Formats: sequence, structure tokens, C-alpha cells
Amino acid sequence: MELTSDLPSELVPVAWLIGTWAGAGVGGYPTTPEFRFGQEITFSHDGRPFLSYWSRSWLLDDEGNPLRPLATESGYWRPQTNGQLEVILAQPVGYAEIYVGTASNGKVELTTDVVARTVTAKEYNAGSRLYGLVEGDLLWAYDMAAVGQPMQAHVSARLKKIA
Repeated sequence: MELTSDLPSELVPVAWLIGTWAGAGVGGYPTTPEFRFGQEITFSHDGRPFLSYWSRSWLLDDEGNPLRPLATESGYWRPQTNGQLEVILAQPVGYAEIYVGTASNGKVELTTDVVARTVTAKEYNAGSRLYGLVEGDLLWAYDMAAVGQPMQAHVSARLKKIA
């Protein structure tokens, strides 16, 4: 259920995220060749002081056509009254992450506080995420430390609000 009235005060700094965003991005890592991807992200709320989050992405060919699913994650964004933000995310490849950071003026900055992974998941140690509202679009970037590599750029995208 998507409620837009009576927004809890904790959600005000992240209210601009509410809705569904879609677009494309680029990625790469020392252990992964460069690639292009499509993505759709939905932020919603049910009147309580947190956002539900769901993201899915897919590999794109050179013409921008979807080739296959890439990643999906879901979780909750828990803004606090002091501008701090806690984010809990889970991915089906065996990761659970807790991010902490700040949200204000159309900008969110997050770094991992905890990363947990299953025995069969690839090595992943830390991440940082930056989200911003730029010219009405959602721009975001994700840096990570994984598979023996130090923290560095991994993926970024520009998404437009579609709902």
C-alpha cells in the first residue's frame, strides 16, 4: 500500500526517493569486464517510518536490449530523526548488508557497517553507496571491496522516475 499523505517526519529527508525509477548504468571491476545494465528500483512506504526497497537489474547488449538478469536486492531504509540513515539489504547470491549514513537535501551517503555472507557466496568485504537527485533524476554509484580488491568503483546509473 503506497501512502503519500501523513508522511512520518523521519521519511521527509528521503521522501524524494519514493516511487519507481528506471534507467541504465555502467559497471566493471578488476575481476569483471566493463558492462552496461538496465535497472529498476522501487521505494515505497506503508505509513510507518521506513521505506521498503526493491531493485533488479539486467545485462544490456550494445543496442540496449536486455540479455539476462544481473542482480536483485531488497530491504528497508530506516531514516532516524537526526538525519542519520540505516539501510538493511539482502541479495539472493548470499549477502546481507547493513549500511549507515546520512540523508539530506536530495543526497544519501552510505557505508557498510556489517557485511554477512553465506559460506558459498563470493568474498565481499565492504561497500559504499551515493544517491543523489540531479535534474529530477536519481543518480547513484556503488563502490566495493571484494575478491581481494580494495574499495573502488563498481557500478553507477542514472534513473528516471516512472511511477
